[in-house]
Amino acid sequence: MARQYDLLIFDWDGTLADSTGVIVDGMQRAIRALGLAARSDDAIRMLIGLGFREGLSELYPEHDPVELEAALMAYRSAQGEHAAHSVAPLYEGVLDVLTALQSDGHRLAVATGKSRFGLDRAIAHHAPLERAFIATRTADETATKPNPLMLYELLAECRVPAHRALMIGDTDYDIAMAEAAGVPSLAVAGGAHPMERLRSAGALAVLDAITHLPAWLQTARFDNNGDSE
Repeated sequence: MARQYDLLIFDWDGTLADSTGVIVDGMQRAIRALGLAARSDDAIRMLIGLGFREGLSELYPEHDPVELEAALMAYRSAQGEHAAHSVAPLYEGVLDVLTALQSDGHRLAVATGKSRFGLDRAIAHHAPLERAFIATRTADETATKPNPLMLYELLAECRVPAHRALMIGDTDYDIAMAEAAGVPSLAVAGGAHPMERLRSAGALAVLDAITHLPAWLQTARFDNNGDSE
């Protein structure tokens, strides 16, 4: 069967993993422990998807982001945040979806605001995913979203032209990054950013859940001229 897209690039938090609540709760605990000025859950949620330091700069512009990042990482280490139990669960059906996509001949990659340590830990925790992705990029080893550099790097590594890749994410940072790289994108509701924000971001569509992706791809087998790929 002809495919419109050869490479499917997934965000992690809020797209494959149900981690929004985990991230917000963990950040709120750290804020209280470090005596930082209070921030709302929504303020934290809206920054999910950015790199950690970039998010801190937005959340606490009055603080030096390098010093604040160091303090937060020390707190997390002391609290055992690197333990396996802190890894967020995958959304229901994710493993089946990724398996089906691979069976259809799609190659899979990840572009995430997580750190390399965090992504590797999450993938190892969900053992069936260890061989699912042919390439991954994290915010601490390249430019963070919405800068398109991590997508450029993935496209180059996988030798796929931009129009044959598809970015799938739950924030408008994902969509903006894809647009800057010339990569088509899909948004998935239920993650960090609300539906109305995703609808205005410019994605091809907003899916209600990641489990709807295979069906959506079945309708995307033709290019803009209606010619089979």
